[in-house]
Amino acid sequence: MKICIYGAGAIGGIIGAHLARVEGVEVSLIARGAHLAAIRKNGLRLITTKEDVTVRVAATDDPNELGPQDYVIVTLKTHQYLQSLDSIAALLGPDTVLVPPTTGAPYWFFHKLNGPFEGRRLKRMDPGGRQWSLFGPERALGCAYWAGGVVPAPGVAKLENAVCYLPLGEPDGSISPRATKLSEAMTESGLKAPVKADIRAELWTKMINSLTWNPIAVLTLANNGEIGRSAGVVEVARRMMVEAEAVAARFDATMATPLEKRIEHTVGLSTHKMSMLTDLQSGKPMEIDALADSMADLGELAGVATPTIDMVLALLKLRAATATRSPSTA
Repeated sequence: MKICIYGAGAIGGIIGAHLARVEGVEVSLIARGAHLAAIRKNGLRLITTKEDVTVRVAATDDPNELGPQDYVIVTLKTHQYLQSLDSIAALLGPDTVLVPPTTGAPYWFFHKLNGPFEGRRLKRMDPGGRQWSLFGPERALGCAYWAGGVVPAPGVAKLENAVCYLPLGEPDGSISPRATKLSEAMTESGLKAPVKADIRAELWTKMINSLTWNPIAVLTLANNGEIGRSAGVVEVARRMMVEAEAVAARFDATMATPLEKRIEHTVGLSTHKMSMLTDLQSGKPMEIDALADSMADLGELAGVATPTIDMVLALLKLRAATATRSPSTA
C-alpha cells in the first residue's frame, strides 16, 4: 500500500510517522524547507505522550518523483491546499483515494448526500469547481482530523493529545473496502481511525468546534480554561454553535456529540490553546477564510441566518488584519 502524506507539518508528520512503522505500507511525505532537509538528514522524529521515536521515510518537495499512490492524505492548511491542486494531481492514478483537508466543508460535501442538495457545489470552498473537475468527488474519502500537534523543531512532529482521532468515512455512508483498508493500517500504526457510516456528523462536529472556539481564542488571547471561566464568552460560543447546528439541520445532519457535552469537553482542556491562537502568536497565517467561506456557502444554501457567527468572524478578520500592529501604533 502506497500512502503519500501531502503536507508533512504537525498533523501530517504525526500520521506519516505512525504509518511508516506498519509492515506493507510504503509512506512518502511532501514537505519543504528546513523541515524537509531535517527529515532527509535525520529521519522524522515523533514525540507523543507515550514515546519518542525516529523513523526513516521518503520525503520530497516534488510529487512528480513519487508517481501514483493508493492513498493521498492532504494535511495542508486550506489556502495552501488550494494553491497545490495541480501538484496533488500528479500523485493520482485511476484508483487513487484522496483524503482532502476538512477544516471547513470539503468540496465533495454534497456528493452522494440523500435529499434535495445532492451534488450541489460549494462556490467559495471550491472556486470555479476546480477540485470537483480535477479530482472528481468519487475518489474522495472523508476524514475528521482531531489531533493537537506542533512542530517544535525541523524534522520533529509532536502529538500533544493522548490519542490522535481520525474517523474515516465514505460520502455515501458505505463501509467500503478502501476505507476499511486505510482504517486497518492506521489502527495498526497506533492511530484511532474507525470507519463511520455518517462521516458528515464527524465533519460537522469538527467544523463547528473550529468555527466557534478558534475565533474566540484569537479575539480574547485566552486558553480554553480562561474562556471557560467567562460565562459571557461561553454564552457567545453557545449561540454560535446553535446557529451552526441550525444550518446543519437544514441538510438533515446529525452531530457526533451533543452541544453541551462538546462545550464541557473543550473548556475542560484547561491549558490547551486553540490552533488558530497558536498560529497568531507564532506569526503564521490563520485559516479564517476556510471557516468563513464554509459557513457562507452552507448558510446560503440552507437559507439560514447566522448573525452571531457573522459578527464574530467580522471581528476576527479585522483582528487578523491588524495582528502585526504594535500597541504604540494602534
